[in-house]
This record gives sequence, C-alpha cells and structure tokens, in this order.
Amino acid sequence: MKKSEKSLVDRRKFLKGAAVGGVATLVASSGAARGQQSLVARSAPAPAIPPIPRPEADPTAEVSVLTADRTGSDFMVDVIKSLGFEYVAANPGSSFRALHESLVNYGGNKNPEFITCCHEESSVALAQGYSAVEGKPMMVMAHSTVGLQHASMGIYNAWAGRAPVFIVLGNTVDAAERRPGVEWDHSAQDAAAMVRDYTKWDDVPASLPHFAESAVRAYRIAVTPPREPVVLVADSTLQESPIQQNASFHIPKLVLDAAPQGDSGSVAEAAKLLVEADNPVVIAGHVVRSQTSMQQFIEFAEALQIPVIDQGGNLPSRHPLNQSLGGRGLIANADVILGLNVEDLWGALHNYRDQLHRSYQSITRTNAKLITITTGDLYLKSNYQDFQRLQDVDLAMAADPEVTLPSLTEAIKRLTTDDRKRMFQDRSAKLAAAGQKAAERARVDASYGWDASPISIPRLSAEVWAAVKTEDWAGGIGGVEWNYDRYYQRTRLWSAAGVGFQAPAAVGAALAQRKNGRLYVHQQNDGDLMYAPGVLWTAAHHRIPMLWVMHNNRAYHQEVMHLQRMANRHQRGIESAGIGTTLLDPNIDYAKLAQSMGWYAEGPISDPKDLGPALRRAVDVVKRGQPALLDTVTQPR
Repeated sequence: MKKSEKSLVDRRKFLKGAAVGGVATLVASSGAARGQQSLVARSAPAPAIPPIPRPEADPTAEVSVLTADRTGSDFMVDVIKSLGFEYVAANPGSSFRALHESLVNYGGNKNPEFITCCHEESSVALAQGYSAVEGKPMMVMAHSTVGLQHASMGIYNAWAGRAPVFIVLGNTVDAAERRPGVEWDHSAQDAAAMVRDYTKWDDVPASLPHFAESAVRAYRIAVTPPREPVVLVADSTLQESPIQQNASFHIPKLVLDAAPQGDSGSVAEAAKLLVEADNPVVIAGHVVRSQTSMQQFIEFAEALQIPVIDQGGNLPSRHPLNQSLGGRGLIANADVILGLNVEDLWGALHNYRDQLHRSYQSITRTNAKLITITTGDLYLKSNYQDFQRLQDVDLAMAADPEVTLPSLTEAIKRLTTDDRKRMFQDRSAKLAAAGQKAAERARVDASYGWDASPISIPRLSAEVWAAVKTEDWAGGIGGVEWNYDRYYQRTRLWSAAGVGFQAPAAVGAALAQRKNGRLYVHQQNDGDLMYAPGVLWTAAHHRIPMLWVMHNNRAYHQEVMHLQRMANRHQRGIESAGIGTTLLDPNIDYAKLAQSMGWYAEGPISDPKDLGPALRRAVDVVKRGQPALLDTVTQPR
C-alpha cells in the first residue's frame, strides 16, 4: 500500500513544524506563566522559573534529518494487510511504537483496526475468541520482554486450545541502538525464547524482505492443522529505519496448505470396521470448522446411524444421534470406538479416582476396536504435558478428521448392504428413544432447587434461553433446553484452563460476531473476570455488543472442593475450606464494576423471579449495540 507524495510531504512538514512550534510554544508559555503568577500566589507560592536560554543554532537544521517519508514499519503494514487481518489487539508499547503509528496513520486503522486492551494476556485471549468464530488468525502485538511475559499465559491457553494466534513482538536487538535506561530492561537477545515451548514457530527477521517472507510463512504454519500460535519479532530499529525512496520489496503470495487427509487404505479399513460393528460409537472433539463441514459430519453419522458423544459442537444438540447425555454407557457397550480429534481419549475411556492412592479402570470391552483420526499426532512438544496419556488403539490416522470424513463416508456407503441398512435403521430408532429418555432425566434433575436463592445454574440457563431463543444468537450457556442447530452458535473456546481466559475470549468472539448482527450470549465466572476486568472497558470502548450473565458463586469453587477433599483425606473437617478460596467480605459488585467501564448492568440478582424481566431489559440494550451484564448470584455449581 502506498500513499500519495502529497500526503507523505504533508506528514514530513507536520513533524518539522511540530518541532519548531514546540520551541516557540515553550517560549510563549513562559510569558503566560508570568502573567498568571499573581493568581497562583493567592493559593500557593509559585516556584521560580529559570530563564530559558536562547538556542545556539537554528533548530530546523537538526529537525530536518529526524523525519522520514517512509520507514520499515510502513512496509510491515503492507505485509500485514496482505494477510487479511481484520483486527490487531494490543496494549501500547514503545518497542513497536513505529509499527503502531504506521498501522493507525499509514494504514488508516482499518484492516487491521486497533483494539485497545488493558493487559497483554487479554489481547491474546481476545484474539483466540475471535479465531474460534472466524476460523482464521487475529493479530496481537506485545511489548518486548515485559509484554510477552504478560501475554505468556494467554499464549499457553491458545497453544492448548489449538488456536492460530499471530503475535508480533517488539524488541531492540542491537545494543548500540537502545535508549539508556528502561529499554535495556525491555530488550532480549532471543525475545521469543520464553514462549517457544508452546508456540508452533517463531522468527526474528533481520531485514524487510525477511520480515515479509517470515510473516507469510508464520501465517501458513499457524493455520495448518494442528493450528497453533506463532511469534514474529519485529526489531525496533528495523521498524524505524527509513526506506530508500525507490526501494521496492516483494511480498510473497499467501497460499494456504491443504490439510493432511487420512490415506485411502486406512480409511477403507476404518469404514469396514464401522460398517460391520454392532454397537459402534463416535467420540468427537473439535472436528467441524464451518456449516458445510457440519452438514458433512451429519451425513457421516447418518450413513451409519451411529451415536455421537459430541465434545466439540459438531452435531446439532437435538439431533437424535447426538447421544452426549448417555456417553459412558455407550462407550462401555461399544465394539468399535472412533475418536476424532479427541483431546483426552484415555480419560474418555477410563474411570479415575482421585484418592490417596489414585486408581483407574477401563470402561471399554476388552475386545473393542479403537480407531483415531487426529491432528494431535502430527505435532507435539516435550516440556509442557498438554498431550494427555497415551491410549492403545488398533488403527491410527495422523490426519485432519474434517477433510477425511467425506472419503470415510463414501467408503461406508459403498460397503453398506441392504441388510446393514435395515440394521442401522433399527439402531436409529433405539437411539432416538434413548435420547428422549436421557433428555427427560436431565430436565427432572434440572428442576431441583428451581426456585432456590442463590439461583441454580439450570434455572439460570433456562431463563436465558427463554430470553434469547427467538433472536439470532451465538455463544449461549448450554443445558438441556438449548437448541444448537447452527455451526456458528457454538463458540469453541478450548484452553489450558487458565483462569482469566473466559472474559477476554468472549469479547473476542463477540467482536467477530458483531458484523453478523448476532446477539452474543456468555456466562461469565466471577473469579475469572477479576483477573483482568479491564476487558470490560475494551468491549465498551469498541462498541462490542454482548449479553453477559454472571456465574457469581463468590468463590473459586473448584478450589473450595479441592480443599474440602484434602481436609477429608486428612480427617480435619471442612470448616476452613473457604480460607483463600472465596471472594467474600466484601462481596464484589459486578454491576457497578461493569457500569464504571461503560456497560449497562443490573444486579446483584439472587431471586430467580427477577431474572426474566432483567434479561428482557438487557437483551433490548444489546440489540441497540451496547454490552450488558447481569450480576446473577448463583449456587456454587
């Protein structure tokens, strides 16, 4: 992207004029100060103002060499724009000051638009939430050593959540170029080293052509399954150095790599096992990435009339083959089990007891055949143990299940005889009846404590569903009443379970849905929000509409239960389990917190009868383009 010569000249003249004008303003201000001295003296004596020395030389001679029509950061913006980023999330930092300025002035603050965050961890989580909706990376900028340390937890969440976040890190490599003082604290020899264990790739470009190549390479690496975060270090000297007037640099064409597909022999073998099975079952993690691939998943499941334990929002929640409520019983009875991108297959197939002497037991039949199709086998690292325990399997495909399913479906159809079709239809009828019974049991279970105060989670879920079910919504809370029948309705916010992730990730997801005009619904945990509540300001400032209902149980309740478990194990009673685990005395007023940052908010609400009217008011506010929060005080779980 290039600006006209006039705009570049105007920019240079502005900087020169600002420098000269600054001296004149300083001289003039001393006269104004003397004129006001008598007024100031009435309340406090004014300090003596030393005379301002006359400049020894015309300052314009020096200023003229301190401006540049075009710097490296402008070309970096050209590269960034070629990658199609809509947004860049960042907390400002001097190590990328030139790139920041080029983005908002040379780049016009559009594609990408700057999203101001109050913490780097929030920047990364926001980008992950966006990518969960859009299916493509969002850019993040972080300020060298200190900014990357703040961002590191968000990056680890993105790593564990298989999210393609694109991080540009400022840094000053050349010691001779560093400003004295703090810039030394904010510089590193190998800036990306601290997150290398949980990023897929990083690089430190030494020239502008190198930056262009590495940016395109990083994008391709990030989005090729398994999708993961990448880091590109933008040296501050490279950003700020002028570009010669006639210089021209090549930006490589972005061509995405085809996702790896299971080989035909293994696909045929898997199809044979599934067609011949009497009680097959599918456990599906994050498989589908579009409405089209959701339809392909439905076609696959219906070709076999196979029950699906859906861990990733791949199948409509009310589809008869969605048997997630009766999952473990189906696994125990299965003769063939197909795992698709399952994060923890061993955990899905075992019972585990967290006791003084930990124990486990397989729940599968001894002769059950296990098949896996997963990108998790394509890329692992050593230090951080996010890959779970190794499960014995009979057939393993290191491939992307989304692109493998169509060929598997065709192979299944070719092998299916009329007799097997009749058998599949009988299985379908039984599964539909079992699904209805499981849903009814879930409704009965949800009715316990329906009118209790604090509010039960099933009651909260039902009230929110009643308020939004006629809208074009996304996100949601979940529960037996919710009807997820579109791909975009589920936001797949997987992470390393790091607290502080939920809130900014939800803002990122709502940002991605904003252009679609959808009502984004989110249930927010109280302790998670307190890690970085500044994300509330980000949402209000950037006019990101969304409906939040708090899961305000005034505790880190999972930790309460861990402490209770330890106290029971040590036979000491559970009376002290709230020490260090609860958010009481004082109670946090999340409505006032949100209001102080520009949100519409009500609460605290602890009577379930007040939920319906409050939700209707909040939905109306969100439909007008404003974020709204209800501080709902809830049961612990």
